[in-house]
Amino acid sequence: MDAKARNCLLQHREALEKDIKTSYIMDHMISDGVLTPLEEEKVKIEPTQQQRAAMLIQMILKKDNYSYISFYNALLHEGYKDLAVLLHGGLPVVSSSNGKDSDGGITSYVRTVLCEGGVPQRPVVFVTRKNLVNAIQQKLFKLNGEPGWVTVYGMAGCGKSVLAAEAVRDHDLLESCFPGGVHWVSVGKQDKSGLLMKLQNLCTRLDQDETVSRRLPLNIEEAKDRLRILMLRKHPRSLLILDDIWDPWVLKAFDNQCQILLTTRDKSVTDSVMGPKHLVPVESALRKEKGLEILSLFVNMKKSDLPEQAHSIIKECKGSPLVVSLIGALLRDFPARWDYYLKQLQNKQFKRIRKSSSYDYEALDEAMSISVEMLREDIKDYYTDLSILQKDVKVPTKVLCVLWDMETEEVEDILQEFVNKSLLFCDRNGKSFCYYLHDLQIDFLTEKNRSQLQDLHKKLIVQFQRHYQLHNLSPDQEDCMYWYNFLAYHMASANMHKELCALMFSLDWIKAKTELVGPAHLIHEFVEYRDILDKKDYAVCENFQEFLSLNGHLLGRQPFPNIVQLGLCEPETSEVYQQAKLQAKQEVDNGMLYLEWINKKNIKNLSRLVVRPHTDAVYHACFSEDGHRIASCGADKTLQVFKAETGERLLEIKAHEDEVLCCAFSADGKFIATCSADKKVKIWNSVTGQLVHSYDEHSEQVNCCHFTHNSHHLLLATGSSDCFLKLWDLDQKQCRNTMFGHTSSVNHCRFSPDDKCLASCSADGTLKLWDVKSANEKKNINVKQFFLNSEEPQEDMEVIVKCCSWSSDGSKIMVAAKNKIFLFDIHTSGLLAEIHTGHQSTIRYCDFSPNNHLALVALSQYCVELWNVDSGLKVADCRGHLSWVHCVMFSPDGSSFLTSSDDQTIRLWETKKVCENSAIMLKQEIDVVFQENEVMVLAVDNIRRLQLINGKTGQIDFLTEAQVSCCCLSPHLQYVAFGGYNGAVEILELLNNRIFQSKNRHKKTVLHIQFTADGKTLISSSDDSTIQVWNWQLEEYFFLQAHRETVKDFRLLNNSRLLSWSFDGTVKVWNITTGRIEKDFICHQDTVLSCDISPDATKFSSTSADNTAKIWSFELLSPLHELKGHKGCVRCSVFSVDSTLLATGDDNGEIRWWNVVTGESSQTFYTNGTRLQKMHVSPDFKTYVTVDNLGILYILQILE
Repeated sequence: MDAKARNCLLQHREALEKDIKTSYIMDHMISDGVLTPLEEEKVKIEPTQQQRAAMLIQMILKKDNYSYISFYNALLHEGYKDLAVLLHGGLPVVSSSNGKDSDGGITSYVRTVLCEGGVPQRPVVFVTRKNLVNAIQQKLFKLNGEPGWVTVYGMAGCGKSVLAAEAVRDHDLLESCFPGGVHWVSVGKQDKSGLLMKLQNLCTRLDQDETVSRRLPLNIEEAKDRLRILMLRKHPRSLLILDDIWDPWVLKAFDNQCQILLTTRDKSVTDSVMGPKHLVPVESALRKEKGLEILSLFVNMKKSDLPEQAHSIIKECKGSPLVVSLIGALLRDFPARWDYYLKQLQNKQFKRIRKSSSYDYEALDEAMSISVEMLREDIKDYYTDLSILQKDVKVPTKVLCVLWDMETEEVEDILQEFVNKSLLFCDRNGKSFCYYLHDLQIDFLTEKNRSQLQDLHKKLIVQFQRHYQLHNLSPDQEDCMYWYNFLAYHMASANMHKELCALMFSLDWIKAKTELVGPAHLIHEFVEYRDILDKKDYAVCENFQEFLSLNGHLLGRQPFPNIVQLGLCEPETSEVYQQAKLQAKQEVDNGMLYLEWINKKNIKNLSRLVVRPHTDAVYHACFSEDGHRIASCGADKTLQVFKAETGERLLEIKAHEDEVLCCAFSADGKFIATCSADKKVKIWNSVTGQLVHSYDEHSEQVNCCHFTHNSHHLLLATGSSDCFLKLWDLDQKQCRNTMFGHTSSVNHCRFSPDDKCLASCSADGTLKLWDVKSANEKKNINVKQFFLNSEEPQEDMEVIVKCCSWSSDGSKIMVAAKNKIFLFDIHTSGLLAEIHTGHQSTIRYCDFSPNNHLALVALSQYCVELWNVDSGLKVADCRGHLSWVHCVMFSPDGSSFLTSSDDQTIRLWETKKVCENSAIMLKQEIDVVFQENEVMVLAVDNIRRLQLINGKTGQIDFLTEAQVSCCCLSPHLQYVAFGGYNGAVEILELLNNRIFQSKNRHKKTVLHIQFTADGKTLISSSDDSTIQVWNWQLEEYFFLQAHRETVKDFRLLNNSRLLSWSFDGTVKVWNITTGRIEKDFICHQDTVLSCDISPDATKFSSTSADNTAKIWSFELLSPLHELKGHKGCVRCSVFSVDSTLLATGDDNGEIRWWNVVTGESSQTFYTNGTRLQKMHVSPDFKTYVTVDNLGILYILQILE
């Protein structure tokens, strides 16, 4: 050993001896070939942990450099990273050629790369299978740095994971092909929530310095995009290893131009993804010689010295590596029992666990039963307790300490006996152990102990309740995450309905869990256990699920929002609101600030019919041509048909072997087409459900299908991930035409109203128009070019054109990409309109109404919007779905529309009702007068009506119609003043509707208008950078001119003074009697958007487009505080009556309250919309009024 390495080991010897547990360290060193089993026994006989560590270090000091490196890597892998850091400086330098072990491939470089990437170590008993390892490596070399897939497939227990890990233990392979590293992900069988958690964990691993994002991705689509950026920018030329893939849809989340090695039972899983694919089959059974080699290593004998019974045991084990290992572990402990184990395997009859499974259960059952029976009697019951563990879940030791009421050391001793007999697996997590069972072992235990399972789950819950109170769970506890993730599962399995409802209907539990893991897992649990929760109270279950779903985008934020404040925004009949109100009242007594949205009851639920025809996500739904029927399809692989009026089910068809992605009615209503991830297209009789045709000419999943509008000669178009479009004639058995041209997946296709043209859109960023008769491409529109000004680097930009829809006259076509809608002229290909939805989420689907001017848009954040494509304005905002909306579609006459969602529901909406209730939107320039208990709001709506609204009762008086840009009320509600876009300023006397008009207009739009306290003078500011002071009773006026740009707003001070602010970044104090400037503040480098004056008139606030607010003293030219925390432009601010609090509102819809003395944030309120431009506050600072960009009026009152 090098002197430097030796000195480093001696220097830190005391720290190492004090902390390390030797057993797992030695496993790694034996696997690396630097420690012998005899030396291991010498260490084990030492009486204490510290003496065992001292003995091991003494042995290492007598060895070479490779022993030092092996010890260092073992510390890293077992979670002793702090100790490994101490030894890092002493690492000896070894060349790649001299650093190889006896297997010829493992260098210190390889060990470090694989350890950092989470690649599992070799098992203690390891048998090489060089032919298979070489085959995998050859396929990996074939990727040649390009994206692609290498699939290692075979039956369970055949050693796929071990082979995959072994294939990357090669210096030349890693250095030449994957210099960016290797990243191992154990996937297993997952639902969407589980997959999201896997993706979140992977993104966290790949972005440990949080340079890409500090926030976890909130959905699978966002996680996929995050992973793509991380692999491209931070980990280029790296290998992603996905272990134990069960379902094809899981791979779609990783299908983003990576190099991927995966293990699976099903070689067809990669059919659903794009790119080069290479297969490596693993034989289902070990050859006899390999089986004997495993046994010989377990019993420490030469193969030639094995007894005759060994050959018969290998035969009875049917070549399963897992089963051979189980029997080998038993023989290691009882080397004289060859005859006994052979007899058990030959004669004992075992019930098969699951007959439909492709696992080799006969051999496993036998080996498992023998292994369990050979446990000591005093620990058999503990192994039975493990029947309640879930697959692919690693359980911290502390959980089992709670279950068994034991100290950590006692539990670890018991579990180590299970590990030694291959009945349990152990993983190191930091300085603690986590344990897990193989899937086959869980299946075995579940079947064997089926009658006890409920009681076993109940035992765990009872023990949990003895040890913990829910509010006492701390994130610092090693078992905390286990309880948050699986407590509800154990309660449901124990049939403890009362306890489950108490848990799931608790705002405290929701707050604690969402703060740690986000809302996705909780929403999944509400769906999973809905049958149980509904029995308690269906309405309460709906309350909580809707609360989680509609606030999911907020609950994923950092810093975490105040969940009690969010709960107070729910309807007053909601259980969420009632719990929030109770908690808020208790916390208000301790000085906490909470607000109630007192006019929230005016927001209406606009959906007409809600049906739940599927048991999983609904990907697509469509109307029949007469509008009387609806067909739907989804992740449950079925096609459903039901009445549009009542939701009565007419047909249910098990349509495909994989998820059904799209469905379409024929024009005559006789047929329904479906297409699927199984690559097939099928035609069904829409009345009887009989299969008429089945086509399988696509080579990848089929994403979309659409019939021609002419029922006399039906054609069907389909688009696929194989980049092709196909036309099918229902009178023919084969495809009529195949259209080539797209370079990536075809996402959507639609025939023109006259059936002469077919439009298609693709992940390649284009919209193509095809001549139906000739099947030739007519036009190509590059939609990606419209995103070229994006801040995103050009080489990283991915523009997926999601869908398209024709206008009813066929002259225009609408397409959706990212968060924009584009409208193109069919004849010129020119861009007619571009609508930016203003959301961070992407558009998932869009549809043109038969009336041409309306467009339906489904966004990934659970919402559906209606837009007027002529004006570019949003008409309505439809809320109600509890998860992602996949599809939207108008009925043939446009009178209604449907939406389908991941929440398993389809909702029907009346177009007119939605438009009428949502179309009347308030503009954001309002004025408010507070009188005793009344709140009177003067506002202008989007159809130019001036409204006087009683904020408490909701009563509305319509005053007049005018082109109003701003408005205000006189102090005693006698007069209304309003400014126009043409610069005019007018006053309306409410008693007799008499109008007074200023003779001198502004040159541009009037932005703000306000009466003085006596009501005799009206002051206005304008886009023309001036302020007009008008004594309207005496017909006297003058202009204040000094700002260089638009005067956004102003505030009146005492003593005839006025504070104004402008886009030029300055704030000025004027004397409105003399017209002179008294003070001039340069407040922000960017636009000043608002100011307010403290009631004691000593301070003022300023807010800006630079995302900050500032608090100033009138006596100083520098700010007292700069308030940072807003993520968008801060547009409004207001002081409390005692000058101790400042409220600010921003472009993201957040209202924040700040302590004026300390500058710290006190509370945050989240509105439904964004861009809060102005806030009005009552004199006692207890009532707040504002309007968001959706035109929603918020009257907020401090809770007392």
